Amino acid sequence: MEGMGLVGLGAGLGAGLAVVGGGAGIGRLASAAVEAIARQPEAAGDIKGSMIITAAFIEGVTLFAVVVCFMLTTKLG
Repeated sequence: MEGMGLVGLGAGLGAGLAVVGGGAGIGRLASAAVEAIARQPEAAGDIKGSMIITAAFIEGVTLFAVVVCFMLTTKLG
């Protein structure tokens, strides 16, 4: 019974780490994009498009990781 509690704790920590990692990744992406646009304003459209696509991929992977962690906790209880 105690091992199941530790797995639940690990799943919760995994979900938290996934969210923090996704937020940090999107933050760094936005920072780099703004810096790139400041250096080369004529390429703003291309940079914004690439940024949005990459942010969507990061968000998708983060959401997948959180869903897997929550599915793991519901299987235990």
